[in-house]
Amino acid sequence: MRAAFSVIDTDAGRIRVVDSASPGPVVVFVPDGPNVVEHYQALIHRLSPSCRVVCFDMPGFGFSLPHASYAHSLDQGAKLVLSVLDHLKIRKATLAFSCANGFYALRTARIAPDRVSGLVLSQTPSLQAMHAWTDRVVPKPLRVPVLGQWLGWLFRERAASSWYRIALPATTDASPFRDVARQALRCGACFSLAGVVQGLVKASDAGLKGVQTPCTVIWGAQDRSHRHTNPQSLLDIVPHAELVQFDDCGHFPDLEKSERFIRILMEKVSRYG
Repeated sequence: MRAAFSVIDTDAGRIRVVDSASPGPVVVFVPDGPNVVEHYQALIHRLSPSCRVVCFDMPGFGFSLPHASYAHSLDQGAKLVLSVLDHLKIRKATLAFSCANGFYALRTARIAPDRVSGLVLSQTPSLQAMHAWTDRVVPKPLRVPVLGQWLGWLFRERAASSWYRIALPATTDASPFRDVARQALRCGACFSLAGVVQGLVKASDAGLKGVQTPCTVIWGAQDRSHRHTNPQSLLDIVPHAELVQFDDCGHFPDLEKSERFIRILMEKVSRYG
């Protein structure tokens, strides 16, 4: 079964979506840039016999072009997720988001708990821990409005290549990730790291507290960009969350160790209903 691509017009921008449209519970993925929807094709194919799989790039990433008014805030991101669900006539779904996108998933579950069956988050710490990560890893010029966006676009290919080198284990061949991202960027894809960093800089964990939705956090221990990040920090916000660590994995557990990830995801989906 080959999932079909479409474009959805939303208040946040034109969102590029792939939908398997297969029967079963709904699982929604959002790639963590510079990954794009194309990185998820194999995973979508494997999951489609068991569930309906939706995958889309957030505004400012991949080929989802944001409106000028989209500032990557928690509420804007959550409203965008709900807009996609509404457009696809999805009443309820499990959100399988990663890294900073996990904050949008958590905010969605906070403001619309009846729309989210469960959360399966990869490499998402607390916002406080993510701010500390930003201070360590993201160059200061990218945190400056306008300048950051200009530099991010100018050096997008170099930034993507550098990111894969530190996000993946030292023993992992980054070329399969890098080549797909490079092709997308050369065809006009976005990688708005500056936008997300600037959009979340004033956000706090207070906006995420109170989530009651079942939550599982999968953490790749070999992610060198997060070597100083405490994976348990999210439990300060979502104390009922279950933490699962992949000791042989980097920043992308869903793509690096897909079979293991799928087993956990489907067990959670069956439990969440």
